[in-house]
Amino acid sequence: MSIVTVQLGQCGNQIGHEVFSALCSDIRGTHGLCSKKENESYRDSCRERFFCEQESGVPVARAVLVDMEPKVISQALSTAARSGHWKYNSHSHFCQKQGSGNNWANGYSVHGPRHKEAIMDLVQKEAEKCDRLGGFFTIMSMAGGTGSGLGAFVTQCLRDAFPTSFILNHLVWPYGTGEVIVQNYNSVLTLSHLYQSSDALLVHENDVIHKICAQLMNIKQISFRDVNQVIAHQLGSVLQPTHTAGGGSGYSRNPLGDLMETLVPHPEFRMLGLRNIPQMPENSLAYSTFSWPGLLKHLRQMLIANAQMEEGIDWKVRPPHPGSSIPSTNKPLHFNTSIANLLILRGKDVHSVDLGSFQDPSLYTSWLKPQDAFNAWKTPRAFNKYEKSASLVSNSQFLLKPLDSIVGKAWNMFASKAYLHQYTKFGIQEEDFLDCFTTLEQVISSYTNL
Repeated sequence: MSIVTVQLGQCGNQIGHEVFSALCSDIRGTHGLCSKKENESYRDSCRERFFCEQESGVPVARAVLVDMEPKVISQALSTAARSGHWKYNSHSHFCQKQGSGNNWANGYSVHGPRHKEAIMDLVQKEAEKCDRLGGFFTIMSMAGGTGSGLGAFVTQCLRDAFPTSFILNHLVWPYGTGEVIVQNYNSVLTLSHLYQSSDALLVHENDVIHKICAQLMNIKQISFRDVNQVIAHQLGSVLQPTHTAGGGSGYSRNPLGDLMETLVPHPEFRMLGLRNIPQMPENSLAYSTFSWPGLLKHLRQMLIANAQMEEGIDWKVRPPHPGSSIPSTNKPLHFNTSIANLLILRGKDVHSVDLGSFQDPSLYTSWLKPQDAFNAWKTPRAFNKYEKSASLVSNSQFLLKPLDSIVGKAWNMFASKAYLHQYTKFGIQEEDFLDCFTTLEQVISSYTNL
């Protein structure tokens, strides 16, 4: 089944471009470390999922690019075409000249309704090119104006136009120190609106990815491109084809549907986080060896201690003892309870791996059985030059702190009516803000009580 990617705003278009580049370099690589037959079926499955073939033989990304200023889109189109390995459809983009000025309300209330028909027309055309449409993958930031405001509007339009299709929103969480003074307002408005229309929100935090670039990738002067490439690698490690648990010998048919089915058992809990190990500069790969038990031990501790990368994990955090019915308020400090986890393993000897440590009931909330809460997908085909790699997508309490912090900062600004006039002039009223705060307070409360 095919996925249509919708890239929104500057951040969404830059990350989207890196994602397609990563997918393409992965299927072109000869580093599959698996049989020729396996490699070919992997390649075909990826192509059907993300690209449509053209007579020229150059794969064309199944994507719609949307921005309110032309610069980033024209860069993405020309860089992809110059690569010679893949390109964007030259008609599948929409841009204007004026930008949204980092104002969520401008993107949502002005640009959205004004350009709805043109944007949805492009999406419809891409959807019609799919033999079987698996759903939509949108990429956007939370802090700016176009990605967040227009992104939330377009997601609602997708939900109305394709009520039965899956929608996965990929969100980039802003730096804590912030680039935009109103980023907390924009983030609260984005999250609460997406919670109504999306099936799941997959979140990457800029601060975390920045740390990975500095500490694991040893990059001295970190650029947005470096950050985006790490995000693209992590997304590729989840979205590329794998064999699902009950899926027989073929590659999974509907990646978005399978993802939602395993990770979102209840509509109150839609926040997904992603961890991927190992991560290192390409020139170090030749000198490194990894064992599955070692990788999984690190990944499990990263999950329960809520560490985002394999350096600096707190090994003191332990799950609560089974059978000790402690009320959730007395849980061991910093222990990260999960609702559901999906482990994706790629590479050598993948079928002999023991996954028992992830089926421990104490990792999960009490209202789901571990066998329902945990799933594993595997493929012997290695990903992006890593002989063995593991990704963990988890629906857990990992975002509680950052979410609480963003809502708190936005509320403090709201209480003193700071910058509110910037929003009310585009029709977003104080009651709309209050509704959004209520929605997110409910999300925080649900995750806190796991």
